[in-house]
Amino acid sequence: MKKGINRWSLPGDWSIRHCMEAAKEAGFEGIELALDETGELSLESDAHEVKAIRKMAENMGLELKSLATGLFWRYPLTASDSKVQEKGKSVVVKALDVAKWLGADTVLVVPGVVSASSATSERTSYEDAWDRSLGALRELVPEAEERRVSIGIENVWNKFLLSPVEMREFIDSIGSEYVGAYFDVGNVLLYGFPEDWIRILGPRIKKVHFKDFRTVVGTLAGFVNLLEGDVNWPEVMAAFNEIGYSDYAYTELSPYKYYGDNLIYDISRAMDRILGMR
Repeated sequence: MKKGINRWSLPGDWSIRHCMEAAKEAGFEGIELALDETGELSLESDAHEVKAIRKMAENMGLELKSLATGLFWRYPLTASDSKVQEKGKSVVVKALDVAKWLGADTVLVVPGVVSASSATSERTSYEDAWDRSLGALRELVPEAEERRVSIGIENVWNKFLLSPVEMREFIDSIGSEYVGAYFDVGNVLLYGFPEDWIRILGPRIKKVHFKDFRTVVGTLAGFVNLLEGDVNWPEVMAAFNEIGYSDYAYTELSPYKYYGDNLIYDISRAMDRILGMR
């Protein structure tokens, strides 16, 4: 497997160049950038601007093989409001374009969310989430195939696609080699075992996020640095070896409250141990 780091693991006020320089210095082979609504790499970026970022990475000897975004929480593919859902689909298309310009082969897509009722929004039921998300992703298949960039559906805390069997069925129902799973190791620990997900999803896994998690905490505060939580890393790596996964693992954590830049070096050392580099 290849050793990568997600841009969100670095201080938020750093430029893309600064993030790349730090990732290279810390011993990473690749960095996963994130698409924002505005800013240096965003929905506003054009091909020229994005290709300049690609050139910058190439000059540093870094790969840009995946693209993340947090915009699907704002514009979910499962929204009851058709305008919001259409915006979500347009974000997918833009992400596919940006990924192609970067030389990446996968974009991370949160497939939607099952939500509770509130005073300001209509509840999205599980069945509605399934139907809306499946319909939207089927519409987007030609866009992914045309660009030869895969859509990686991530397992997140969205009350949706809660088992590996269900995730497998959902992906297979879309019926394209350009739609697969973006598997997050730490996200499933609250309600399952990552090694089971890996073996069941198998070749459907396009890219991987590394996190660790303390189940006794059970909230977002339970996410901790690699090797500090309850992920059975030897078993996880055995499962990855069994399915023949040899692509990138990007660690995705939040920087420390103080001296946040130190996290990248701690991640690097932990990944070396997990990946058998030392």
